[in-house]
Order: sequence, then C-alpha cells, then structure tokens
Amino acid sequence: MPKYVYSGVDMTGKPASGQISAKNKAEAEQVLKNRKINVSQLKMDWKNIELSFGEKIKDEDLVIVTRQMATMINAGLSIVKCLEIVASQAPKKKLRQIFEDVKNQIEQGSTFSKALEKHKNVFGTLYINMVAAGEAGGLLDTILDRLSIYMEKSMSLKRKVKSAMMYPSIVLTVAVLVVWGLLVFIIPKFEAMYEGFGGTLPALTQFTIGISNFLSSWYGGGLLAVLIIALVVTVGTIYKKSERGRYAIDQMLLKVPKIGDLIKKVSVSKFTRTFGTLLSSGVAILDALDIVARTSGNKVIEKHLLRSKADIEGGKTVVAPLEKAGVFPPMVTQMISVGEETGALDQMLTKIADFYDDEVDRAVDGLTKMIEPMLMIFVGGAVGFVIIAMYLPIFKLGSVVGG
Repeated sequence: MPKYVYSGVDMTGKPASGQISAKNKAEAEQVLKNRKINVSQLKMDWKNIELSFGEKIKDEDLVIVTRQMATMINAGLSIVKCLEIVASQAPKKKLRQIFEDVKNQIEQGSTFSKALEKHKNVFGTLYINMVAAGEAGGLLDTILDRLSIYMEKSMSLKRKVKSAMMYPSIVLTVAVLVVWGLLVFIIPKFEAMYEGFGGTLPALTQFTIGISNFLSSWYGGGLLAVLIIALVVTVGTIYKKSERGRYAIDQMLLKVPKIGDLIKKVSVSKFTRTFGTLLSSGVAILDALDIVARTSGNKVIEKHLLRSKADIEGGKTVVAPLEKAGVFPPMVTQMISVGEETGALDQMLTKIADFYDDEVDRAVDGLTKMIEPMLMIFVGGAVGFVIIAMYLPIFKLGSVVGG
C-alpha cells in the first residue's frame, strides 16, 4: 500500500502534517477529511515505498497483534488508536499495510469486522465472526483475548502433528536419496567390473543393474522418471483440490490404522475448541456450527457437521445428529449432551478439547513408536537389497567366471 505525505491545518487551525497509507490519493484525501484536516498538499512518498512481495502472514503474527489489541482495548484505547499502534509495530510489512487499510476503513465509517472482511484470506471466517460478535456484545477486548488463546492452542496442535510427520519424512527422503545414489553412482562401477568376468550374472543382480541403467540414462529413464513424478504430483494435486478428491482422500485417511485414529482425535479437539470458543463469544449456534464445519479440515467430518446443522434447524438437539453421524466417540457426544442439559455447553466443549489435546499427544507418541521400527526395516531392506544384489556374483564367483 503506497504512502502519502500531507500538510495542512486541523479543525482548530493548527498546522498538521505527517504520513498516511492508502490505496490511492482519493482514499488518502477521504481519510484526512474524516480526521477534520484541511489538506493543502498531498503527494506520494516515493522515498519510503515498502515492498512485501511473497511475504506470508503466519498464525504467530496474528496471535501477537490480536493479544496486543485485546490489551490496548481493555486499557481504554479506541479501536482506531489501537489499529494505528499495531500498524506501526506489526512484525511484517504486509500486516502493517493490512491494519493501515482496516484503520482507514473504520475512519470512513466501517465497522471493525466489516473492514476485516476485505482481508478474509488472512483472518478467516472464524476470526471475523468472533470479532463481529464481540462488537455486537460490547466485549471486543474479551473476544480478542479468547481468539489469541484459541489460536495459540490451535498452533500447538498443528505443531504436534507436524512433529509426528517430520521424522518419518526425513528418514524416507534420506533413504530414497541413498538408494538412488547407490543405483546411479555405485552400481555402474560394479557392472563394469562384472563385464570382465564373462559369465552369466544372477537374476537379482541383472535386475538391479537394469534399474541402475534406466535411472542413469537421462534421455531414457532419468527424464522419464522426472516426467512420471511430475505427472503424478500434478494429477494428485488437481484431484486433491477437487471436492470429490478431497472427500475420497479424507475418507481413506480416516480408515488407515493409527493414522485415522490420530486424525479423528485432532478433529475432535479442533471441533470442540472452535465450537466452544464461538459459543462462549456469543455466536449463534447454527452460525457457529457452519463455521466449525467449514474449518474442520476434513471433508467427511464437514459433511456430517453440515447434516447435523440441518437437523438442528429442524428442531433437534445438538447431540442427536452428532450421535447419528457416528463421527465422534460416544464419550464426546455424552459430554456434549450433559453440557446441553446443564446450560454449560461452551464450558463442556472446552473441557473436551483439553482432554483430547492430551489424547493427541499420546496418539502422536504411539504413532512415532510404531513408525520407527517400520522405517528401520524399510531403509535396511532397501539398502540391503542393493548390497546383496551387487555382492551375489562375488559369492558365486566360481560359477560366474568363465560361464
């Protein structure tokens, strides 16, 4: 967002000058008009143009500014002043530009939540709806504090799952590179040595040398392998992005032993924490269920939650359609039922989320312990296969030499 420098006089007749961020000159003039500043000069500040190409705003960045805003609003600062401070101190240029734009929109008469909707790809539906609920109820500082806590919990959950997948991913990558290196660089040397024997090589050795020749030939196997991998990745990406593909993949993952169990526990934790946070913030139950469904991250669970929403609209309780869907464990639906009956559904959902955070920890540990020996067997088997194939002729040297 470009910056403009201005000079003029304020409503009291005193000189006023400074710098302002706006999409264009007309917007800058409007913002200054709303500030009751009579502008005599307004021009682009070419010296301080900030570039933010490729800069990605992470959850950590939003947590920082959200917590800052909650503290400042609680201290009695106006929303415009809070946004001005955040815009000047945000950790990334792109985030500073976004909050400058939000501040400008509010100065032109927009609400905070409506201004955030222009940047929905950054803040998301849940964030915007909770801010709207906070504005309506006059509890914006409390809602922003809850949002920051919710985002911190969500980040912690993501880190747990990522850490579980990190180790096997690294080991598999290293294993593939080692086997590829053996096939492409080491085996050709063995092949040259065995050619001098003049005998018939064992079938296992011939097979391995054939793979090596295929991968070593750039115009043959090498290029073909690259094209096949590129094609598989492209088709897989397109299929995964389609509605039908996402649903099929998510359904398949839920059925995979151990992994499916981990996904279900993560989904329960995310669903209950998000649902509980929205309800405690004053978001209507049907709106909250719609947001939770569309931010679940799993198409199968999303489908069942949207069906549950339709059933609730028909007059049923929250727990009845969830039990019918069979997505969540009986303990979860029973605790939700108790929460409904006691009128403390949001508190019960938060307790379930805390419990399932610990369950995710245990599931991650169990999955890691199961994967480690499997990886060792795979890596040892792959490397062992290549080594045995290469040394097998030496073991049978008597029958190889001279045919």
